[in-house]
Order: sequence, then structure tokens, then C-alpha cells
Amino acid sequence: MLQQNSLLNAHKLKLRWFVTLSTLPLLGVVTAFGIMPQSDVLTGPQKTIVQEIALPTAAQAAPSTTTFWRNERVQRGDTVVELLRRLNVEDEAASEYLRQYNPAASFRQLSVGKEVQAETNAEGALLALRYLDNESNQVIIAKSGDSFTVDVKPALVEQRTFVRTGEIQSSLFAATDEAGLPDPAANQLAEIFGGDIDFHRDLRKGDKFSVIYEMTYINGEAARTGRILAAEFVNQGRTYRAVYFQTTNFSGDYYSPDGKSMRKAFLRSPIEFSRVSSGFTNSRFHPVLNKWRAHKGVDYASPIGTKVKVTADGVVEFVGKKGGYGNVVMINHQGRYETVYGHLSRFGNIHKGQRVSQGEVIGYVGMTGMTSGPHLHYEFKQAGVHRDPLKVALPDGKPVNEAQKMVFVESTRDLHTRLSLLRNTRIAKLD
Repeated sequence: MLQQNSLLNAHKLKLRWFVTLSTLPLLGVVTAFGIMPQSDVLTGPQKTIVQEIALPTAAQAAPSTTTFWRNERVQRGDTVVELLRRLNVEDEAASEYLRQYNPAASFRQLSVGKEVQAETNAEGALLALRYLDNESNQVIIAKSGDSFTVDVKPALVEQRTFVRTGEIQSSLFAATDEAGLPDPAANQLAEIFGGDIDFHRDLRKGDKFSVIYEMTYINGEAARTGRILAAEFVNQGRTYRAVYFQTTNFSGDYYSPDGKSMRKAFLRSPIEFSRVSSGFTNSRFHPVLNKWRAHKGVDYASPIGTKVKVTADGVVEFVGKKGGYGNVVMINHQGRYETVYGHLSRFGNIHKGQRVSQGEVIGYVGMTGMTSGPHLHYEFKQAGVHRDPLKVALPDGKPVNEAQKMVFVESTRDLHTRLSLLRNTRIAKLD
């Protein structure tokens, strides 16, 4: 029995496959060897079977369609090459185009701080550049075949109107900051009412203001503060109101509800928001001379470099050094008035005989001449006689002429209505 089982097992074929991959797999062939094992029992002929098995062709990898966006801002001293490097652009053709070709000139001229967006593929080839040029136009430089196209879309400019109200607790600037009024509009507010309100001395806690002003938006982003359209200021219980009225195709001004000009012939002060350190007096102890003498002007304590503005239209009579004044500018106004600005650190872009306009910068605060600290010495003369700049009655500007009176009333009616609504809303809120 055991012998029969051995014989049966010996007659069973045991095929062992050894699969050897070719050393050149790209040929796509595998050789299979089938080996019939040796056996003492088998008496038939032995065979070696060789068969070629074709492998499926490997699929070619599809090119990547992934793109990448990166934002960078232009830095001082940037070159085209350096900016492209930070944008992860590795494209010599794009670099050459942006560096040399006229349609891309706006890219080379971008101001410091401007943002640039770049789209690249996985290899760093430039697909598109997007940015706002120095005129706020939208520029898109895009890959087109072997070159690039430049598409310039005009900036979308719009005017939006805002309203702000506030109450004085300590200073005008603190109140306007609290109300969210931009600094340029706060400066306008001070200029509009500066002929009637001395913001150095007249402000009181509880004074209130309302402002309607414009903001310019470019491509949906706030770009600059525009003009105040209307404003109201309540100072020590007295209400002052002003609206802007276009008197010609090219100019306009601020007027009270009855058409009187808010612009005085003279600004009350040549410096914004400074402190009066020494007033007009016939007897003052001079800190340098150490003796009593008249002080025929007003001193405004301000940091060195503070802008000094001419208080009225006029002609430069003198600019240079003069005795205790140090660096001084003297302005003649209509032959009747004269203003003096002393102790300046330097002068504005002015010269003798030049006409200057109210509010123009004529110099900067310093401490030249006979002075113990940085400040502006300001004098006001009428017919050659010194007057106290803080108390003298200043002449008014020109009112709305009779021919435009009806147009003025109709065109500003809505602004006055809105100011009244703001005042009532503010009072109700505070109560």
C-alpha cells in the first residue's frame, strides 16, 4: 500500500514557475520559464517551456495644471529681477519682457508700497501679473503664446458721502479722532471756522460739531479724504454753520446760511493747534534780555519744523535774517496790513516780491534770533500800528453775489436739512 502511494505521488507533476523580469523593463517584456522537475520515476522526455508575456504600456504622466498666486509689495530699491524673485517667478522670457518692453513700463515705474500679484505654474513660469499702476488703473499682463498681452482698465473712481458728529472733551483733534473724522477733514474743519473760533483759547468741554464730507474711493478702496460739504460747530452755546458753494466752474468757497463768506481776509492763527506761550502786551519780562518791555505780537509754542502758513493773500516784503527776529518773513497785504513771522528754522519756497495765497506755507518753526525756546513770533499791523492778532476785528471775505443768491439757497437747502437732523440726533443720543 505504501509503495502504491509513493508511486502515485511520484507521478504527480509539480510545475514551479520562476518569473524573471528583463533588465530592460522599458521593452515591456517578461520572460517566464516553466521547469519540469527531475524525477527518478518519470521516464518521458523533459521540456523547457519559454513564453513571452507582454506588459501593458505605462501611461504617460499628464502635465500639471496647478497654478500658484503670490502677493508682494514693491520695496525701496527693488529691481524687476528682485521683485520677480520674491514672487517665485523663474521665467527668463517674462523677465526680459517686463524689463525692456514699453507696454510693461508701468510695472517698472511702480511706487514703493504698491502690491503686485503673480500667477505661476509649478515650474515658476509666469502666467499673469496683476497690479494697480501709479494712476490706480488696473493692469493685467498675461501670457499669450510665446509672448505677453497687457490689458489696462481705467480705475473705478467714486465719491461717497459720510457724516460724523462729536463732542469736545479735551481738544479738537482728540474729539475728531474719537468721532472717526479723518485728519484732513479735521484740518478743513479748523480752517472753515478758524476766522470765528480761536481753537487755541475758545474751545470748551461740551462744544459739539457735525460734519458732512466726501471720501474718494478707487476700485472700492478708500483713497483720499475729499471736501467738507457742510459743517456745524457749537462753541460756548453759539452755533456756527457753513456749506460749500461752487461760485464758478473752477472754484467755490464756504458760506454761512445767509450767504456771508466764512473765509476771513486773515486767518486767526498761522499755526494749527499750537499753544499761545506769550500774548500781546505792553509790559512783559523778556526771558533773554531779563528786563521788562512791550511784546507787540503773539508767541506760539510749537516743535521745530512745524509748518507756518501766511494768514492772508499778500506780497513778500522781506525774507531773511533781521536782528532779534532771527529768520523772519514779512508780508504786505493790500498796502493796509502787514504780518510778521519770526524765529523760523527755515523758509518755504518764497522770495521777495512774490505773491502768496492765504494758507500757503512760508516757513517752519525754529528758535533763531533772540529766543529761549522753539516758537513762532507773529505780529499783525494795521496802518503801521501793532494790533493784538487774537482780538483785532478781521475783515470778512466776499459774500455770495446777488445774481447767485437764489441758486445758492436752492443748492444748499438739502445740506442745511441734513445738518439739522444730525444736531437733533446727536442731542437725543447724548441725553
